[in-house]
Amino acid sequence: MNKSTVLKILKTGVIPPVVSEAAAVEGVDVEILAENMLKGTVVVPAGNTGRKVIGTAIGTGLKTKVNANIGSSSESVSIDMELEKLGAAIDAKTDTVMDLSCGGDVTALRRKLISSCEIPFGTVPIYEATVEARDRGGSMVAMDRDDLFSMVKRHASEGVDFMTIHAGLTRAVIDELQAQGRIMDVVSRGGAFMIAWMLHHDRENPFFENFDMLLDILAREDVTISLGDGLRPGCLADASDRAQITELVTLGRLATAASEAGVQAMIEGPGHVPLQDIESNVKIAKKLTGGAPLYVLGPLVTDIAPGYDHVTAAIGGALAGAAGADYLCYVTAAEHLGLPSSSDVRQGVIVSRLAAHAADIAKGIPGAMEWDIKMAKARKALDWEGQINLSIDPVTARAVYEGRESGSVEGCSMCGDLCAMKLVSDYLGVKAGEISGC
Repeated sequence: MNKSTVLKILKTGVIPPVVSEAAAVEGVDVEILAENMLKGTVVVPAGNTGRKVIGTAIGTGLKTKVNANIGSSSESVSIDMELEKLGAAIDAKTDTVMDLSCGGDVTALRRKLISSCEIPFGTVPIYEATVEARDRGGSMVAMDRDDLFSMVKRHASEGVDFMTIHAGLTRAVIDELQAQGRIMDVVSRGGAFMIAWMLHHDRENPFFENFDMLLDILAREDVTISLGDGLRPGCLADASDRAQITELVTLGRLATAASEAGVQAMIEGPGHVPLQDIESNVKIAKKLTGGAPLYVLGPLVTDIAPGYDHVTAAIGGALAGAAGADYLCYVTAAEHLGLPSSSDVRQGVIVSRLAAHAADIAKGIPGAMEWDIKMAKARKALDWEGQINLSIDPVTARAVYEGRESGSVEGCSMCGDLCAMKLVSDYLGVKAGEISGC
């Protein structure tokens, strides 16, 4: 079977079905979507191995998307648990999911997850390469260049739609890191693996050094590359330093090279960033990468919230999205503490979707504000069922409503017969409950 990438097909003037589907889902003109994909400002991650993938567009002018990370660790290995997490993420309406497994039979787990998933599915191949090197030789750095590229081929052939690859983490970037210094050095797991390999072997990053070879592999199965930020800041004090920006400049060049080779590319952004620096971080990233879709982890706006980092990430995610970030990687309450449970996953997706929606209102995305107007009308009408159905999490909204102490149908349990809307509506001559358009 002859294969080509979506970008290469678009360059011939033909629009592939997955792009048409993504445009329909998004409610945008398919020709405009195709034009932005060719500009490199939008991606539609969907491999061409034959696996059914829902068309999902990420980038400029589109609804802010959300990703959920799942996966095993060496301390917790259960295929059933990861399938439960996948189900929780999909039920909470995540747009994409990534498998970050590092424990157990990683290949078997990934294959099972992929077969159960119709939304775009991502991985970080260096994780599995490192696990195999450790199991084979007792050391995480006991692998060569061919091991790394073979792992990319394996993931691509099994139906992965997008991959995080830390190709911009060069020796020059490490020099900047060492020269300037940081409190937390490197917090990216993939970035740490890559740096350890480079320093142990005294070699340049093979993904950077052989980027054309990497693109050839990705193009065969039309895998979108997510250019990883191996030096993303792990605390506020490390944000926006020379090492971070040096890597970002390289990522911009690599994104251009990928697009020219017919491979879709997006850029991964910072993790911990002070509130006042988020907008400038987003704008610099967009400027240096030609407007490529920006995928941010949070950003987390404070370092002091273990157990509440889904909240700190949502605050930063809303600001980042409003400033132009296109894609939010969720953070759960378990961040910095342990692997998330399925309930953590569900809550993390919901909170990240709230941040994305707030950003969409700020960006003027069609339909975003209309959702809130419908909710306002339902509240004015004291339409409890309407409010529940319009909420971003109807399950939780219904549980709270049905668990309230008051049995009143005209007010909430906080206000009861002193409901502000009921009282004022009566005096304005329009009774609550008689508002149309809900």
